[in-house]
Amino acid sequence: MADTEALALRLRRHVVRMTHRGNSSHVGSALSMADIMAVLYGRVLRVDPSQPKWPGRDRFILSKGHAGACVYAALAERGFFPVEQLEQHYSNGSVLSGHVSHKGVPGVELSTGSLGHGLGVGGGMAKQLRRLGGNQRVFVVLSDGECDEGSNWEAILFASHHRLDNLVAIIDYNKIQSLASVAETLALEPFADKWTAFGWAVRRVDGHDHAALHAVLDGAPLESGKPTVIIADTTKGKGVSFMEDSVLWHYRSPQGEEYENALAELAGGA
Repeated sequence: MADTEALALRLRRHVVRMTHRGNSSHVGSALSMADIMAVLYGRVLRVDPSQPKWPGRDRFILSKGHAGACVYAALAERGFFPVEQLEQHYSNGSVLSGHVSHKGVPGVELSTGSLGHGLGVGGGMAKQLRRLGGNQRVFVVLSDGECDEGSNWEAILFASHHRLDNLVAIIDYNKIQSLASVAETLALEPFADKWTAFGWAVRRVDGHDHAALHAVLDGAPLESGKPTVIIADTTKGKGVSFMEDSVLWHYRSPQGEEYENALAELAGGA
């Protein structure tokens, strides 16, 4: 998995540079899911950058749209648009907005930001693709805090009722929300048991272990006739020591010495 690990490192560098240049938030949220994105775009998703609307493509939705910097970085690295365009992130007139947008950005399926909508849309996409007889899969990344939204639990019921085994939800379970920990805000545990009770096939993995991520994501559906959820245990701010497990870096932008130190920590490898 050296290729996807190298890709994840590049994604993290892009995220730190993008949030620095734009003076934007959510660097910690984007860093926590960089390994998930690297495995998806490096090994799992069936997409064609030369044909962003290819009907046979897998669909990807980032429901936690505030971490859009990592999606843009993954799409640029995959060849959907030039890597140099990332320098325009969060600047006036740029199509690369802070919360991910599909408008004018090839490869983005859905604009998101207001939490709790991605899984419902993904369920609708999965049902329609099934109705048309296709074998495409729909992958949706959600945040853990986002699972406080009741709309997600409606979507969870919908997907199991319609036996949508072409739908894969991935929870970026970094345990920290915008202002406090998930456990302090609205506890989710026993999280896996809740998904199981709602009729989903469930796996819990280390969200920074590329081999484990590849095995469960590429092997989806985990059970025929059931939608799949991957609960990925992650670290908010992963890769930059002073950002890890810190609520501060949900909104803080890396500037000055903090920016230089973050890039220095991400300097190794590819």
